[in-house]
Amino acid sequence: MKEKNTKQPLVAILTNNDDDIYCFRKELIEALLKNGYRVLVSCPYGEKFELMTDIPFLYDDPVIDRRGTDPIADGKLLLHYRKLFREHRPFAVLAYTAKPNVYGSLAARSLGIPVLNNLTGFGSALDGGRLKRGLIVRLFQAAYRGSACIMFQNEVNMRLAKRLRMIRGKGRLIPGSGVDTERFPLLPYPEGGDGKHGETVVFNYIGRVLHDKGVDDYIEAARRIRAEYPKTEFNMLGFIEPTESHYEKDLAELEEAGIVHYRGSQKDVHPFIERAHAIIHPSTYGEGMSNVLLENASSGRPVITTDNPGCRETCRAEVSGFIYPGGDVDALVAAIKRFLALPNAKRREMGLAGRKRMEKHFSRDIVVKAYLEELELLKHA
Repeated sequence: MKEKNTKQPLVAILTNNDDDIYCFRKELIEALLKNGYRVLVSCPYGEKFELMTDIPFLYDDPVIDRRGTDPIADGKLLLHYRKLFREHRPFAVLAYTAKPNVYGSLAARSLGIPVLNNLTGFGSALDGGRLKRGLIVRLFQAAYRGSACIMFQNEVNMRLAKRLRMIRGKGRLIPGSGVDTERFPLLPYPEGGDGKHGETVVFNYIGRVLHDKGVDDYIEAARRIRAEYPKTEFNMLGFIEPTESHYEKDLAELEEAGIVHYRGSQKDVHPFIERAHAIIHPSTYGEGMSNVLLENASSGRPVITTDNPGCRETCRAEVSGFIYPGGDVDALVAAIKRFLALPNAKRREMGLAGRKRMEKHFSRDIVVKAYLEELELLKHA
């Protein structure tokens, strides 16, 4: 991670998790380097950085409490970014996730450095009481109003940001983080029965174990389906948020009962996707664009997901999967039963349709190109 030519313009990338860098920004970093930029990555250290030691970028390890609300800790983060930018003087800042977006933007603006924000979804930031919501909206307004360009991952978030007067300048709609269709190639589709006879039909939930991601709906649906369709398998992959630690006991009991198999956090999800017949993503969370759905669809797996913004865009209903009203367990169970009633050849056909949709509308190349275009505009501003 040693940089080369210090005369080239420096682009700083801010985010809160090493997964975000390796899984979703790696191709952008490589494209920036290829196009004559130096890159500074500011992100708390994680093991995924060990997979990027051959890429020559500068590295900064900030302290970020992703879900905390301590104003002192957040103030320290703001000061950290300001010190970082004064030392390295980036040509532009690319900000992702909530706190880097807010405090990185404020620090950059104070030094006259342009920022390209990426609204990766509001998450649970706008939940809660009026006082908390009002404070967060004001923070977003202060951060985003000075943005050179805000990249939105879905139209609903773009409309909401405009309605809440968070933006004054340019907004641009991109297909989430995009999906690397080479890293997630079309996988052979498994044989499968009807849930009662033939080969076992396998479903995955992949994501953080978080209530707003719909894990309780997934668990309840698994209970009901397994009672009627014994030749089904329901897996869960992902880390349990510290604030949701009660799921550790719940998942252990579900494993013992043979209802849900908790596979933990996995470095490589490809083997699990390959075994599965469909991905179930029951999220009611404030998504930007679900990367899990993009990756599974790119791999040729049908999607069963909610009508939640950032989820519904990834699926063409009845063609590449099923969409149901978020939070409605009965509707989720009905969607799973409809899927089980399909011939396996039809399920495979759905997966192929999803793959084609990813190639045409959600390729990561589209996202990388958008960033390079915006940076080129800043050069001539």
